[in-house]
Formats: sequence, C-alpha cells, structure tokens
Amino acid sequence: MPDRTLLRQLSKEELIDLLEDAAKNWLAHDGLWFLAAEEKFGMETAIELDRTAWEQFTVIEARRIMKRRGIEPGGGIPALKEALQFRLYARINEQEIIDIDERTIIFRMNTCRVQAARKRAGRPDFPCKSVGIVEYTNFARTIDPRIRTRCLVCPPDEHPEEYWCAWEFHLEEEQM
Repeated sequence: MPDRTLLRQLSKEELIDLLEDAAKNWLAHDGLWFLAAEEKFGMETAIELDRTAWEQFTVIEARRIMKRRGIEPGGGIPALKEALQFRLYARINEQEIIDIDERTIIFRMNTCRVQAARKRAGRPDFPCKSVGIVEYTNFARTIDPRIRTRCLVCPPDEHPEEYWCAWEFHLEEEQM
C-alpha cells in the first residue's frame, strides 16, 4: 500500500483537483493509445481493440465504485444513478440523468472531452457507438443484471447540439 501521508496533508479542494487531473490524464492516455492504434491498424481495428478493453474496464470501474460507495449488487436504478456520478468521466465531462419513472432513466453526455479534442484537431466525430454499447451495457449490468441498456443516439449517429450521446437504462421486471 502506498504511503498516504502526503495526500492526507492536502485540502479537500486540492484532492478534488488531483482527482480531476488524474481523470484527464487517464483520458489523455486512452486517447493517445487509440490514435496510435488507429494510425498503425486503421479505425476499424482500433475500435475493435477499444471495445475489447472497455468490456473489461467498465466492469472493473463499476465494481470499484460499488465497493468504495457501499453499493450492493442488484440496487436497481438508484444504485446505477449513484455509480454513474462516480465514474472517471463524471469528473471531466458534463452529463445529466433524466428520471423517466422509478424503473427508467436517460443518461446524456452533454459535453465530451474526446469529441471536443477531435474537433480541435480537425478530426471527424469519433464513431463511439459500438464501444459505448459495450461500455454502458456492461457497467449497468455490473450494478444490477436486471438493467437493460438502449442507445438512443451516439456518434456516428446525428445528435442534437445539446448532447453527444444518450442512453436509456430500464430495470426489467423480475421473472417468477
């Protein structure tokens, strides 16, 4: 276990800044890795590799959030709503959760650092839908296997100006 003495000396605000920097660094590494894979193997293979990595990473992230926050498996939509707010993305992207009813929410990514960086570099939108389907489906199922995920819109789909992607999460009825 690393020595936490230095971290304990930081203020709450400094720790929040450190967490945001760590999330930005993680995303920068992910993006640079992806660009290197895209350059060497092409977009299709890079996306396939990215999907494979996300299949595992999203489950690891969900389990760590659940452990840290004391979220029990099978907690339904309330557990998913809480967990979504503690993902690394939540520290660096603007997102919102819209309650439809007690069994359904819509999650929207209003700003996305990945897409913004691609725009600044003059690149087209990253076609992340196939990766997002794996990412959000596996994240939600880790929280509660009864949750079903449906992509409402995600690049390469056309999307409104207000958000990049939108996902519906619905808690299925238990089978008797």
